[in-house]
Order: sequence, then structure tokens, then C-alpha cells
Amino acid sequence: MLTPALLQRTTVVVEYDNLADAAEHCEEIVERFKPIGLEALDDELIRDQQLQNMNVDSIQELPHPEGGAWLVVQFGTDSAEDSVAQAHAFSDWLTGGKGYAQDRVRIAKSEQEGGTSEHLWAIRESGLGSTAFPPDGKDHWPGWEDSAVPPDRIGEYVRRLREVMDKHDITGAMYGHFGQGCIHSRLSFDLRTANGIATYRAFLEDATDLCVSLGGSVSGEHGDGQQRAELLEKQFGTELLQAIREFKAIWDPQWKMNPGKVVDTYRLDENLKLGTDYNPPRHPLKFTYEEDGGDFAHATLRCVGIGKCRVPRAETTMCPSYQVTREEKHTTRGRARLLYEILRGDVVTDGWQSKEVYDALDLCLACKGCTNDCPVNFDMPTYKAEFLYHHFKSVRPRRPRYAYAFGFIDQAARLASRVPELANFATHTPGLARLAKLVAGIDRRRPLPRFAPMTLQEWFARRGGTTNPSGRPVVLFPDTFNNRFHTNVGVTCVEAIEAAGWRVVMPEQHICCGRPLYDYGFLDTAERYLLRVLHLLRPQLRAGTLVVGMEPSCLAVFKDELPKLLPHDDDARRLTQNAYHFAEFFQTFGIEPPQLDGKALLWGHCHHRATGGMNPEQDLLEKMGLKVQNLQGGCCGLAGSWGFESGKYDISMECGEQALLPAVHDAEDDCVVVADGFSCRTQIKDAGTGRQALHAAEVMKLAREKGAHAVSRLPERGAAAAMPSSPLRERALRVCAVLALSAAITAVGVRGARR
Repeated sequence: MLTPALLQRTTVVVEYDNLADAAEHCEEIVERFKPIGLEALDDELIRDQQLQNMNVDSIQELPHPEGGAWLVVQFGTDSAEDSVAQAHAFSDWLTGGKGYAQDRVRIAKSEQEGGTSEHLWAIRESGLGSTAFPPDGKDHWPGWEDSAVPPDRIGEYVRRLREVMDKHDITGAMYGHFGQGCIHSRLSFDLRTANGIATYRAFLEDATDLCVSLGGSVSGEHGDGQQRAELLEKQFGTELLQAIREFKAIWDPQWKMNPGKVVDTYRLDENLKLGTDYNPPRHPLKFTYEEDGGDFAHATLRCVGIGKCRVPRAETTMCPSYQVTREEKHTTRGRARLLYEILRGDVVTDGWQSKEVYDALDLCLACKGCTNDCPVNFDMPTYKAEFLYHHFKSVRPRRPRYAYAFGFIDQAARLASRVPELANFATHTPGLARLAKLVAGIDRRRPLPRFAPMTLQEWFARRGGTTNPSGRPVVLFPDTFNNRFHTNVGVTCVEAIEAAGWRVVMPEQHICCGRPLYDYGFLDTAERYLLRVLHLLRPQLRAGTLVVGMEPSCLAVFKDELPKLLPHDDDARRLTQNAYHFAEFFQTFGIEPPQLDGKALLWGHCHHRATGGMNPEQDLLEKMGLKVQNLQGGCCGLAGSWGFESGKYDISMECGEQALLPAVHDAEDDCVVVADGFSCRTQIKDAGTGRQALHAAEVMKLAREKGAHAVSRLPERGAAAAMPSSPLRERALRVCAVLALSAAITAVGVRGARR
């Protein structure tokens, strides 16, 4: 049955002292005002979200955020005026006819009407994610997650259900569709010990008796399944259940179809996912898993199966590979299940060495989208790195060639930067380039980036260091990509910080965060890289000097991977606390940018979105005077080195086509395309869009040097800075030196062969 969409919507939030009081009011609201949605939240859900820093700003929009419960009432019509009028009529009835204080009621228009109702609904939508593993030390499980009673009995039901919970010493939040009488909850069942499971059974039996006595259903929305099927006789009675049994026997005389469900059921306390025999192996780990008590097995239980990773449209970052393949094993949920099975050992019997699990994780772009977009923040990039670390510890599986080529890209680039002219000749000359790609395991269709004629560190040293020797110091981290490939971006970052009056400090030695190492499981090496970073930056870290990153994925290592690998290192903690993404630095310290009129299409690197978000970038560009479209959805598809790997090119490009590439194609010629990520800019260029994305620092340079009205057709042509380069004589000498050395080595080899 089709019903009108009623897309013009307005929300009213009402605060109560407790959830039962809120529940008792629902029937009258539904009958009198006929809202299209009526949901409830309790204070425990709000507290769980606050402790996990979820929806922080949205919670402050609730009337009395410190209250006991809230009803979220939504009105919908075909016109915004009618929707708002219904909301005001409801509010007036509460404050006038019912005597509610004005500050207990808040009206929120929809986002399309300039309001924030979507923020309030985000609190409700985060209910399961925030209550499944709250930070109170107890895991909360389903079992009584969608019981329902007639709406006129829901207030009584809430009160008496709380009494049943108290009787069995069980806690948990309540929320849900109170307009329909359906309550959601995840409760603190102990499903690992005999006593805990006995309490679980006793609670379900008592709760069922209560629910049925009020004319309710033990499964109001999700279905009985195996967990509550044993309780159906209490709900339907022996006679009706026998009729169902006889009907099933007619169509399924051999009892082959879905046995153990509805009739002749399994017991509710058998075949549990956990149970008294649950004791998965605990292997030594590289990451700490602090939020899971250091237990990888507990981390694999985090997925609660909501399936937000299965959204086929690129609305959020998660999950890029699924958006292309549409296969369950390429969702965060599917991969989570496989990781659980590694430790369980029943289905996946070869543990860390499983090729099937490796194949499923191989298409994970490690984009970190799930760390924000997943309701329970399932950290698949970390789990993938942990799996690969153990997977390749065995001598049997060997890492592919590209794992070494890209995992140690800093070392390869370090060597190539000594003679970039020859390195570029070898990687961009037909024939030689194809051979180089074959050796490195790179897809032959993927162009290779060129090495810069001079590194950023060399340029900085040759100019004599900073131009602001008396300014406040800030370390600009010379990541491999902006140091050895896009040196021009690094130069503009230095100039932007110095233009703000700060003194740029740059390490002189080779330094690398080791970001690509995580993607291939080189975690011991990654740890050594981080220890070297801390060693080289120790004086600045202990002096409280800020560290600013030009490349989002590299700076994200300091915010994310560093505390997971070195949780007890005080210098590591100092670096994490003082590390800032480029635009985040400008926003945090209130630095006014130069002015620039025009439009900008902003694309955020996936790791940037996950470790700070894109609001600072948008804020920076808008302060400049640009009208910004903050593009969201999916991943660029290159994902660091992932899109370079042999066999990944097609999926890489299809990932980009989900959101980014069409938007760049459609962007007007006078629109500035902004992308701070090296891989994002590379993908935009490689995809043949005809556009070149700029780093935020390059946009600032354009504004500083050419004025507020500098944006014209294809603004990147006027904004891209030239690559700094050594004098021609110096470049010629180093090429000749390498050629002479090669010739000498060849001659010695030939002479030796003749002997």
C-alpha cells in the first residue's frame, strides 16, 4: 500500500522527568494530533552517547539535556507552512492546555527549512550503536530488544519492566517507537557464565509474562527467530501453537524447513553466540584495543548487524568497495563476521592464515569510513592491519610485490629523489615504465606520479629556513608525498603559515610516519618508524610545539594509529594532542585567511573525515569568501596505494565514480576544486576530468598573490605553484655522475666476464 511521503517535516521535542511519564502521554498525542512519528529517548541513552562523544552538539539542542526522558514528535505535510503550523499547535497545546513550561518544549524545523531537526533525529538513530557497548564496563545484548504493548498500556509497561530489570539486576537504555507501543533496548545480560545465562532465562520468562498480561507481543518489530521462539507458547497458548505445528507438518512433513523456529523450538539459552564454552584464543597483538580491554575477540563482537555499511548509494564514506561490488563479504558487517569466525574456529578453520578472509579484506580500502559511519565504530582498517600482520608471519603466504613497493614508498622515493630525472625517465618512458610497473605489481593502466626535481626539505634548507625567526614555532611535518612528489604544495603550506606570522620548523633528516606500512601489515616496521618520529621531534614535543600536517593521511597516523601502537609513551601522547590538520591549525588558532571570491568544490580525504572532519576546511574556505560545496559520499577510490595495485584499477575508478568524479566533471569552469589528499588529487588527475585539484594552501596562495577576484576559468592554472628545482648545471652533473657510475660498473662486469 502506497502512502503520501509528506516530505515537509517539523519536529517537536518534549522533556519529561522519566520515561514512564513520557510514555503515558503518547496515546493522547497520537489520537489528537496524528503525528507521522513519535519516538522516545531515555536519559541512559543520552548518557551513553555523551560518554562516547556521540552527537555532542545535537544533545545540547534537547530541551533540558540533563532531563530524564524526551518524546520526539514529527509532523509531516505537503507544505512547510502546514507542517510548522501543526508543530506550533501541538506546542501551544502542551504549554497552554497542559501547563508545560516553555523551556520543556522545542520546535525544530527540517534542514531544508534552515532548521536542525535532523540533528535531533540523529540522537535517536544512534540508539543501538551507543547502547550496545556502553563505557560502563558491561556489554549489552539483544534478547528483549523490541517488545511491544498496546500504546494505551505503554506507560504501565515501562514502569513494571523497570521493576523486572531491577529484580534481576539488569540495566540498559530504553527508546523506540512509543507511538506504536514498541520499545527498543539492549540489556546487560551475562551470556558467558552459567549463572548469568540462568538470569537471562529468568528475566525473559518474567518479561514475557508481563508483556503478555498487557496484551503485548514479545517481538514487536524484528521477529521471534530462535531467541524468543520458546516463549511463543506463553503468547499464543498451547492450542494455537498446536494448530501452527499441524499446519507446518502438512507442508513440511520431514521437518526440513527452518527447524527449531516457532514450533518445537530450540531453548532460548542454547546455541548462543557466546555461552559457557566461549573461550576464543587470545593471541599477542600489535594494537592495544583499549576500548575493548585489549581483547581482539571482543572487538570482533562489536558489529551488531545494523547493515548501515550496505547502503548502496555513496551517502557516507562507508563502504566504498560494497558500493561497487554489492557483495556482503565486502561490507564492514561481512568482514566483521569473518574476523569473528577466525577466532571461533568452526567455519574458518585456518585462523590468521585463511585465504578466504584475506580475499575479503583485500578489497577493503582502509578508508576509515567505518570508524565514523558505522553505528558502533567498527575499526576495520585497524583490524585489517592486525590480520595482515599475523597472516604474513607464516612462511606460507607471501606478500604481493606491491606491498613492498608501496609499503616502503618513503625509502624508494628517498632513493629516487637523489636523481629524480633518471627516476622519472625510468617510470615514464614507454617500455621502461611498463617494466617498472610489472616489477612493482602496479596496474599497467595507472600512471605513476613524478618525483619532484627538489625535495621540500632541500628547498627549505636552501632558502635558509623560515622567514619568521621571531614567530611562534610550529613544526610542519614533511611527509613523503609533499616532500618528494608535490613539493610545490609543501612550499605553499610553508608560505601560508609564515604569512600568518608563525615560524616554521622542519626536520632536516629523513622522517616518515609509515602510513602505507599499515595497509600491508608491516606493523613492527611501522612501530619503528613512529619511534624515529618521536626521537627526531622530541625537543619540540616536550616544548609543546604544535605539529601541522600537510597530507591528511599522514597526520591521521598521529591522531589514530600512534596511540594504538604506543599507548604508554608520553611523547606519543604529546604528539597526538598537539597534531593538527592544515586547516584545523588555522581554525583552532583563529588565523584570518586572505580573501577570495568565487565557488569551491571541497573533497575530503577519507582519513581526514575520520580524524577531525572537514568542517575546518569548509570554515577556512568560507572565511576566505568562497561559496563551498562540501562534497560527501564514498571514497576517491585511490585510497593511498590501493588503486595502484594490480587488479584494482577498475574498482578504484568505479569507487571514484560514486560521487567525486561526476561532481568534478560537472563543476563549473570557474569553480575551485579543493582536495588536500595526495591520493585524491592524483585520482582526479588520472581519471581524465580535465581538472587539477588544489590543496587549501594553494588556494590561499592564489588569494594572497592575485587578490580577492583572482578566480577565473580553470583557476588551478593560475594557482598551481611551480616546482622548486636545482640549477640546471647541478641537475646535469648528478645525472652524468650516475650514468658514469653505471657505465663503470658495467665495464667492470664485462671485464670480469671475459676473464
